[in-house]
Amino acid sequence: MGNSNKIKPISKKIAAALIKNENPKDLKELNAIGDEKKEQILSDIKDGKHVDLLKEINTEKDWETVSSQLKTPVRKRYYKYAAAASVLIIVALTVFFNVNKTNDTPITEPIIVNNNIKKGSDKATLTLENGEEITLAKGTTYQTAQVTSNGEEIVYNKATNNKTSFNTLTIPRGGQFKTTLADGTMVWLNSETQIKYPVSFKDGETRQVELVYGEAYFDVSPSTEHKGAKFKVFNQAQEVEVLGTEFNIKAYKGETNVYTTLVEGKVAVSTADKNQILVPNQQANLNLDTNNISLAMVDVYNETAWKEGVFSFEKKSLKDIFKVLSRWYDIDVVIENGVQTEEQFIGTFNKSNSIEDILIAIKSTNFINNYEINDKTVTIK
Repeated sequence: MGNSNKIKPISKKIAAALIKNENPKDLKELNAIGDEKKEQILSDIKDGKHVDLLKEINTEKDWETVSSQLKTPVRKRYYKYAAAASVLIIVALTVFFNVNKTNDTPITEPIIVNNNIKKGSDKATLTLENGEEITLAKGTTYQTAQVTSNGEEIVYNKATNNKTSFNTLTIPRGGQFKTTLADGTMVWLNSETQIKYPVSFKDGETRQVELVYGEAYFDVSPSTEHKGAKFKVFNQAQEVEVLGTEFNIKAYKGETNVYTTLVEGKVAVSTADKNQILVPNQQANLNLDTNNISLAMVDVYNETAWKEGVFSFEKKSLKDIFKVLSRWYDIDVVIENGVQTEEQFIGTFNKSNSIEDILIAIKSTNFINNYEINDKTVTIK
């Protein structure tokens, strides 16, 4: 028990360091516990023997104490230190911080019938102008005179010509990918996303791409390097004109809201009859039903951490969290009647975690009684 008592203070200090963008030196203290002990503690946590420990870690007060120390929005974290930690610290750091909830419901074992759920990976389908489809995936390569792919990203030559042809990159559920366009603009693409773009750009003319659906993070090559040529992103009912450099657009199929979040610089979000200029840390929310655009200040890290291999939630409902999980793990989620899907959580998890690690963390909050995995369907009880 002595070793498990060390987990709470160490994990809190490591979490605080990561959030404040500091080197989490306490990993050395955690590593001193030893891998065998860590595995035993993790096993005990899964068996419910340290539920009291998880409850103490998962408090809104702890999160607010750490958050209050932030003076500026944080865009990057020391992921390499988190990756180096043991499976135990993954559980400790990815646990969802319970918001004002206590429950003494008896512990029930998850039901695992046939777990075929795998975490997402780098993969995409490239569709050429002539309709030919190329499968891109980690461990494979693709190369032509104009483009090169190592299976994790696809890079276009920085060239211009007078002929405009288009490629389409489609990211499936359970996938992610990155592309560098011919002008040097870098685009990170989340699961279940499709983008259409020119293979090359005409010198001095507006550079235009279309986010057909899904979520993408853009780091735009400045107009000063392209004879003043503007950069625009079209998606659904809006147009985003880039006046700065880095921003995120989330526009998934079947959802009534399109979110544009500015990280650096300035962008103009326009619809048929509205125009809004965003400043850094501001998010535009376009309601497709009403065509209304509302603005709000947000923590851009929570909106963009996905491209760094992390999902970060700040007071997100259980329903919204499972939407994210369903895309990354390519699963169907069934939520039974009685589960409080609108309850909100605060916390993060690493995209390299297994689905069971995530479900164990959510179950520890007591907002759900149990879960069942059957093939690629997860039922929340």
